[in-house]
Amino acid sequence: MDTLFSRHQNGKAFFRLLLGLMLIASLSFFGCQSAYYAGMEKMGYHKRDLMVSDVEKARDAQQEAKEQFKSALDRFTKTLNIKGGELQEKYEILNAEYEKSEAKANAVRDRIASVEDVSQALFEEWEAELKEYSSASLRKSSQGKLTHTRTQYAQLIKAMKRAESKMPPVLAKFKDQVLFLKHNLNAQAIASLKSELGSVESNINTLIKEMEVSIKQADAFISSMNKEQA
Repeated sequence: MDTLFSRHQNGKAFFRLLLGLMLIASLSFFGCQSAYYAGMEKMGYHKRDLMVSDVEKARDAQQEAKEQFKSALDRFTKTLNIKGGELQEKYEILNAEYEKSEAKANAVRDRIASVEDVSQALFEEWEAELKEYSSASLRKSSQGKLTHTRTQYAQLIKAMKRAESKMPPVLAKFKDQVLFLKHNLNAQAIASLKSELGSVESNINTLIKEMEVSIKQADAFISSMNKEQA
């Protein structure tokens, strides 16, 4: 009984310790985040500037990913249509394209996450500072700009995430076919993969269209923010 009681107590102590560590980690994260934005503002980079910069980077990352997926499809098609040659070489070419596409997709995800992070900080600060106005008319005007910016941002992040959601299915198709080629390095495998090419092409064309919409939304958002700042 004493042993069971001791284990129970130890388990509770461990659980409390784990919760404490998680709380410290979360406080540390938000503390570092606040310190980062405060430091950037001291150097003249306000959250608005960081937000526009991150949107530009996310747009560029999507543009690069779009070009990589188009390149990968082109290389995939040409490689499968090559007669003869070493199958191992074909596998290595396609696998390299898959890995580059995956890296570009991860870059897009990271950039979108960065946009969300700085945007949340910006809107929270803006909302809090509305209470500091002594002028009702200026507060109302600022509130209107905040609402307008939030609406534009919502459209932008929706387009970005819609384009982002199209990447995993395309990557999954690529990975399936690269793995199939890897595990079946023979002429029959190449013939089987050709039948899947139409599906891959369709998925990539859809992805490219979604990315182009997202990129246009980003351009419009950046233009609007810069006009308001001018």
